[in-house]
Amino acid sequence: MTSALGPSFLDPQWLISTFGLIGILAIVFAESGLLIGFFLPGDSLLFNTGLLVADGTYLHQPLWLMCLLVSIAAIAGDQFGYLFGRRFGPAVFRRPDSRFFKQENLARARDFFARYGARSIVLARFVPIVRTFTPIVAGASHMHYRTFLIYNAIGGTLWGCGVTILGYFLGQVGFVRSNIELILIGIVIVSLIPIGVELLRGRRRARTSGSEPR
Repeated sequence: MTSALGPSFLDPQWLISTFGLIGILAIVFAESGLLIGFFLPGDSLLFNTGLLVADGTYLHQPLWLMCLLVSIAAIAGDQFGYLFGRRFGPAVFRRPDSRFFKQENLARARDFFARYGARSIVLARFVPIVRTFTPIVAGASHMHYRTFLIYNAIGGTLWGCGVTILGYFLGQVGFVRSNIELILIGIVIVSLIPIGVELLRGRRRARTSGSEPR
């Protein structure tokens, strides 16, 4: 079975109906900091979580509790990724490509981290794939732990609560419910906007500095 978003095992509603709350938290944790979690549907999963909480379908927890648990799972996942990167970073950077690991994904996160520094921990939350590898790069780069913890808490809470609440309220709109797969694809596209804005700002700053007289 497949959907517009891929195989059924990556379909958010199938995952939620099959594994429930524990499955949601496990996937959020894995996508936030485990090397093998980069392909998991984080944004669309949280949107569907909010939608199903509103419906009372499969999920019967109140919205505030779901947001709290998801945020904790996201923050814990990044913490694991940071500690993993700090302990095994050099070995990861030398690891050959495999079915579930590509050096290009790690390189993308490394460039992202080098460009935005501590802000990348928050921004990466809204960029699929990059969010999985950024905490690992932060750990391997020996980013100050307290700084990482603060930005991780901010990013995990904004992402975990924001996307879930968005699904809760938009999921009650008839048009959204009738076009859920298109909406989920749109979420992935919209999640790339923050980094697009930052890239444009970076280019503008580069042009400005390049045009300054020496």
